[in-house]
Amino acid sequence: MASDNKKDLRIRSTDISEGVNRVPNRAMLRAVGFTDDDFKKPMIGIASTWSEVTPCNMHIDNLAVHAKKGAQEGGGAPLIFNTITVSDGIAMGHAGMTFSLPSREAIADSIEIVTGAERFDGLVAIGGCDKNTPACLMAIGRMNLPAVYVYGGTIQPGRLDGKDVDIVSAFEAVGQYHDGRMSDDQLHRVECSVCPGPGSCGGMYTANTMAAAVEALGMSLPGSASIPAIASEKAEECERAGKQVIQLLAQGIAPRDIMTKQAFENAITVVMALGGSTNAFLHLIAMAHSVDVDLTYDDFEAIRRKVPHLADLKPSGKYVMQDLNDVGGVQAVMKLLLEQGLLHGDCLTVTGKTLADNLGKADPLQEGQQVIRPFDQPLKPNGPLVVLKGNLAPEGAIAKLSGIGKTNFSGPAKVYDSEDEATKAIENGEIVKGDVLVIRYCGPKGGPGMPEMLSVTALIVGLGLGGEVALITDGRFSGGSHGFVIGHVAPEAQVGGPIALLKTGDIVKIDAMAELDARAKAWKKPPYKQTRGALGKYARLVSSAAKGAVTDLFE
Repeated sequence: MASDNKKDLRIRSTDISEGVNRVPNRAMLRAVGFTDDDFKKPMIGIASTWSEVTPCNMHIDNLAVHAKKGAQEGGGAPLIFNTITVSDGIAMGHAGMTFSLPSREAIADSIEIVTGAERFDGLVAIGGCDKNTPACLMAIGRMNLPAVYVYGGTIQPGRLDGKDVDIVSAFEAVGQYHDGRMSDDQLHRVECSVCPGPGSCGGMYTANTMAAAVEALGMSLPGSASIPAIASEKAEECERAGKQVIQLLAQGIAPRDIMTKQAFENAITVVMALGGSTNAFLHLIAMAHSVDVDLTYDDFEAIRRKVPHLADLKPSGKYVMQDLNDVGGVQAVMKLLLEQGLLHGDCLTVTGKTLADNLGKADPLQEGQQVIRPFDQPLKPNGPLVVLKGNLAPEGAIAKLSGIGKTNFSGPAKVYDSEDEATKAIENGEIVKGDVLVIRYCGPKGGPGMPEMLSVTALIVGLGLGGEVALITDGRFSGGSHGFVIGHVAPEAQVGGPIALLKTGDIVKIDAMAELDARAKAWKKPPYKQTRGALGKYARLVSSAAKGAVTDLFE
């Protein structure tokens, strides 16, 4: 047992470390290096999402070692374990993308399973690619054990012909190639230039969006979202995270003390100011569900109306996360937002201090920088991620309007029941200026897995139709998508949502309700695309996108 004058931080691991009946359990741990002294310390899990399948995660094995070192130096007994990841960039545009969103649930479940089985007292979770961050936070929220999240960091921009390029440059280059504006050799040069090494996709895409959201939420150390993957500061952050989990145990601070409704409002505020990914809706609602916080589209819309879009970041802007880091990072943006009264400064964070305390030590944005607009000269006076509701989306849909001047669109529908069909139509010149491209049966159940449409949106932009063609889908968009795009349409087509009733040639604006009612009576539910295995189980369990597309919502 711990000495009388020192608090015993083993809030769960005594199930293993104490008692004669646990001799066999301890014998197993001695094989991996535990000593008598280790059994007197809190056991800390280091959840690593390391994998060679994506540059986003290829370096996380080393970061996990640093987190373990920090936990050891802080007085813990840490153990590293792994979970899966899926590369959204590699899975994009084909059947592999149906596994992307379900991977979020698998990652969250596996972290919860290992942490529960091994009786860890605290956790450091390290993520990279898009689904890693929300998955880690969902697991952390469910378990409510002292924990710190570490973002693996952003990739460096590539260079080609004296210009910065990134993964979206490659997707859009495909569209330029199909339009005859790029040769085979030029396309190959783009392919070989956009991903120079470790780290998550560089713009304000989903991975960087969620990292910024979690920093604003208070569940990562200050600066985590902005520090590049290859920077020495990232390894140092991991060591500090390992030590900080021990401090959280000592102070009795658990995730649900931090992940409050006001903290989620802070996260949404930062996402809106940065012009983040539409996936933030899906993931933040799922994370809130894990801690029993009621977060809805109405919360996002209320915050959007009062928060200006300040960040000139890709995909619709000029800069990448590395540039933001160089001028002060997410902390500097949050400092500005706090000064403007847009953040709840009294929210607790994993530092053990309030958000206002942390930001008081942060440097302001550098003088003369161009990445973040002055508060009185925003890119848009309100956030660019808009909640839409209407007869096609009674539960809601999400539009991303950054980088375009239009706020409304009306045109004839071109309706397709899969991304493949729509892609072929675009390549064959069937989609023209003024069309409303509808891609359905791609929702959480219908996909299954709610695939992202970056390949489609990039083709549209590459063909010079960005903002000239609207895209509506019950699927999702990559954080790299931009243009006049509306996703997350709910209810989805697979369950008979109104989007299932559209026909090619319909003018998409306001349709007569009587006509939709007549079509609803004639509509028949199609069979699930997958009935066995992981996707079959997922399709039957998953909730509406409007409720986070979670698999543990039972009503």
